[in-house]
Amino acid sequence: WLILTLGLFIAHGTNNLINDYTDYSRGIDKDNYFRTQYGVHPLAQGFWDKPTHLRWFAVSGLLAALSGVYALYVTSFASIVIWLFAVGAFILLFYTYPLKYIGIGELSIFIIWGPLMIGGVYFVLTGIWSWAVILASIPIGLNVVTINLGKHTDKLKEDEVKKVRTLPVIVGEPAARFITMAAIIGSYIITLYLIFVTHFFTPVLLLIFVAYKPALIAIQRLSTPRPTESPAGYLIWPRWFSTVCFVHNRVFSNYFVLALIIDTLLRTFMPTFWH
Repeated sequence: WLILTLGLFIAHGTNNLINDYTDYSRGIDKDNYFRTQYGVHPLAQGFWDKPTHLRWFAVSGLLAALSGVYALYVTSFASIVIWLFAVGAFILLFYTYPLKYIGIGELSIFIIWGPLMIGGVYFVLTGIWSWAVILASIPIGLNVVTINLGKHTDKLKEDEVKKVRTLPVIVGEPAARFITMAAIIGSYIITLYLIFVTHFFTPVLLLIFVAYKPALIAIQRLSTPRPTESPAGYLIWPRWFSTVCFVHNRVFSNYFVLALIIDTLLRTFMPTFWH
């Protein structure tokens, strides 16, 4: 578990490195583009040069790949793990281009953060492919992708100019906002289904409703069009939808994981708790 967790963590960093390198090389992140207004960009801000960037990418990519090789080894190169490794590597390498440019980058993020990582790690640890676990992973995947949906909606006009055809660019802002709201609401509905219908979770997972206030704030903001300019006193423009989605994801996911830990302890030491 530790090797896989660290490997996936490093793989995420590897993806960020190649994302910045590709967009910078294609001219996307130049001229004070949206990307440099919300986070550090080593290349665009001159912290290092391209060869240094590629060396960091190579080192992190090697470490991530080694964790994947380890997963293959301990599962005797099971076909499922081979596919998971291949799909994960493909999305990591090609998310920025071309996947993000043809409207399926958001779907890729959902697949990675939900079914692939959670269902894949579960299979490596147990040898069992569980569709129940895949379903249980969807709330996490949905919440993570809301951040990217929000961010891509925030920079929809800039992406149109740069010819980056993200999902919000393709479907338009109203539909993108609706999809993001549906993802937030769906994460709660699926969790409730797993508690009260299939009993896959215990009621401890109701802890996720601690996040109801950030959820309401996010839905309220997503229910109206993005302002054309920064509201008075708003200090983190041009981020608008992405901020509320990020805050909600952080609260939801933290309590989701905390509830899973408590759920596991209850099932271990009080096995009749939910029966």
